[in-house]
Amino acid sequence: MYDFIYHRATSIEGAQAIFKNSEDPVYLAGGMTVLPTMKQRLANPSDVIDLGKIDGLAGVERAGNEIVVKSMTTHAEVASSSAVATAIPALSVLADSIGDPHVRNRGTIGGSIASNDPAADYPAALVGLGGTVVTTSREVVSDDFFTGMFETVLEAGELITAVRFRIPKMAHYMKFANPASRYALVGVMVAQTDDGIRVAVTGAAPCVFRMDKM
Repeated sequence: MYDFIYHRATSIEGAQAIFKNSEDPVYLAGGMTVLPTMKQRLANPSDVIDLGKIDGLAGVERAGNEIVVKSMTTHAEVASSSAVATAIPALSVLADSIGDPHVRNRGTIGGSIASNDPAADYPAALVGLGGTVVTTSREVVSDDFFTGMFETVLEAGELITAVRFRIPKMAHYMKFANPASRYALVGVMVAQTDDGIRVAVTGAAPCVFRMDKM
């Protein structure tokens, strides 16, 4: 791991100000992607901005016909949420299948979606359920958010604040998991929504994708 400057932000505005004034910064949510890449010297950020102490970025609630998950909510919190279990049981199953207890209690939904690892589970949920990513500057529908391997439409300094999942009529998630890491070798989210059937696949390509025809 290379040397870097560590910052612990206490507000969104403060985090973005540090980002703007740093040479090559990176945000740190749960650290499940950022820290391993730094340890392997695949990333060399000048500044690491920890988001863990920012109030108001964690929690789950139902709002009308949507489940709203704030960005710093851990996988374990999603898996144990009664609101999620009642409205979208498939999302509970997905969250509970991520990694091991350490990963589930440290990793966050915002970090997972922002990283867009090709073997991550949440991108399949977001696309399969027709969700929306809420950031500090806009809202982006799931079909437009993921652009390639480890790539999204997020601009420099832009932060995810929440993810909104539409509550489907029914949904199911299943994956073939790597026996060691529990990452998806391939994972599929199928959902029946008001707009019809949506099928999203993760792990089988450089980026999550939606199958329009079966």
